Amino acid sequence: MAAKHKIVVIGGTACGPKAAARSRRCDPQADITIIEQTEYVSSATCGFPYYVGGRITQRKSLDVVAPAYFKNNMNIDLRSNTRALEINRREQKVRICGVQNGQESWIEYDKLILATGSSPMGLGCEGSKLNGICSLWTMFDALKLREMVDGRKIKSAVIVGAGLIGLEVAEGLVAQGLQVTVVEALGWILPKLMDFEIAAYAERHLQKNGLQIVTGTSVVCFEGEDGWVKKVITDKGEIDAGLVVMAIGTRPNVQLAADAGLAVGSLGGISVDSFLRTSDSKIYAGGDCVENVNRITQKKMLAPMGSTANKHGRIIGTNVAGGSETFPGVLGTAVVKLFDYNVGRVGLTQEQAKAEDYAVETCLIPGLDHAAYYPGARKVLLKLIVDKKTGKVLGGQGVGMGDIAKRIDVLATAISFQSTVEDLANLDLAYAPPYNSAMDPVHNAANVIRNKQSGMAKGCAPAEVQKKIAAGEDFVLLDVRSPQEKENCYIDAPKQTILIPLPKLRTRLEEVPREAEIIIYCQTSIRAYQALRILKENGYENVRFLDGSIAAWPYETPGIKPYAEQSGLPMALDNGI
Repeated sequence: MAAKHKIVVIGGTACGPKAAARSRRCDPQADITIIEQTEYVSSATCGFPYYVGGRITQRKSLDVVAPAYFKNNMNIDLRSNTRALEINRREQKVRICGVQNGQESWIEYDKLILATGSSPMGLGCEGSKLNGICSLWTMFDALKLREMVDGRKIKSAVIVGAGLIGLEVAEGLVAQGLQVTVVEALGWILPKLMDFEIAAYAERHLQKNGLQIVTGTSVVCFEGEDGWVKKVITDKGEIDAGLVVMAIGTRPNVQLAADAGLAVGSLGGISVDSFLRTSDSKIYAGGDCVENVNRITQKKMLAPMGSTANKHGRIIGTNVAGGSETFPGVLGTAVVKLFDYNVGRVGLTQEQAKAEDYAVETCLIPGLDHAAYYPGARKVLLKLIVDKKTGKVLGGQGVGMGDIAKRIDVLATAISFQSTVEDLANLDLAYAPPYNSAMDPVHNAANVIRNKQSGMAKGCAPAEVQKKIAAGEDFVLLDVRSPQEKENCYIDAPKQTILIPLPKLRTRLEEVPREAEIIIYCQTSIRAYQALRILKENGYENVRFLDGSIAAWPYETPGIKPYAEQSGLPMALDNGI
């Protein structure tokens, strides 16, 4: 009788259990073992912020699969509370140690899977070891943080880092009644994922819900009392804090692999090929500990996401059982819930695309997530990034109360198949009034880009307009809304602004200087685009519209009712392109 194929998995969170389960389905006779250094296996780590915030009330809800399942249903030997200490590649065995009893032994493998994950980064500054300073990455972290919030009379918390986890934790702590401040070293929230306009839209909503946000600010040190953190000292002042959550990023856990002589990439993750094999053909790796390929740039990137880890696990499980599946890479797709706003992104940001030397065309599209006349329509703001030369979609972002994930998923699919804006504009998406408009915001975004490419329209980014206003430049900012709309909110540029409602523009053209640079805005840019066409038809040359208009303006708007607080869209005017 042939010896059973020995498969050993190191790591029991996402990629590891997925790989083990898949390899069992592909090879019913294999001898499969999972080595996990904690007692928690196959935990829903992405649910930790919601557990801390009280939305998930029971800890056991975070157990995706009960430990007994592996033995009883899958015939997999799960060794929890066991740490892998050393890989002997020549003899194909792993030295392991019981965490509680310290007993060491060796386990042999024919194929080894590394799913060692990643660890949160810290600052290492003065006071960083004080009690009350923690991260949220493991089940232990989640339990500890929940205990601190429940068990101590903590009134204030500081989150260091405004990434996905930092903002999710911040929302949860606000829900628990804490005064929360988020400190971000870069210029806006979600700085590595979002462009400024989308981030600013989300940031205003977070502040409206009681979250204090301090950007462009670095933490210098921490101060405490009786061993417990009391203050966060930044380069711009100090902040009271009974609790500090570090959320400045993660780094791959590669020490075990590096000590075994496996190749580690320049970004710090284990190097793998498209089959997810390491530099040793008998060892595979996946999840947070490896470097991925960006599907657009074909460059290496880190992608610490549960979704990516599970895809890796399935492919690895197939391949260690004799298959030959490949992983094409990632797009950095992400979505996050921030109170009752949804924020998502995929592909390259505008700045990332420019850094890759793409000739970039963008647009900002305010809209609704379904037909305006059907009750319950919610606002969305989309940004589309396109290669101007080829028309290929490079990236997209979205924010608002409406369904953002749906649009991000459409864009992720389009980018994966190298679709152009023409393809995007003609996608046969599902339509019925409760679910969508006849033209989805994605369609409108594609068509705005097409209008720009064809020369029918020329846009102007909000940042460019704000720069012109701040510099006191001589140009005309033409507002084509009604006087009532302007009373609600407007762009603060009294020297440059002329108000002419769109229905009266043709009869008041003499009020618009022909030789001036003209930038037009309204609520959502629909009327601004129509006004641009009217001016062009009448011989005006230097005319552009403000991308997204008031709805996408990322700066303060004076008035009695900001756009974000206004319901719906003016149906008779802003009903499509």
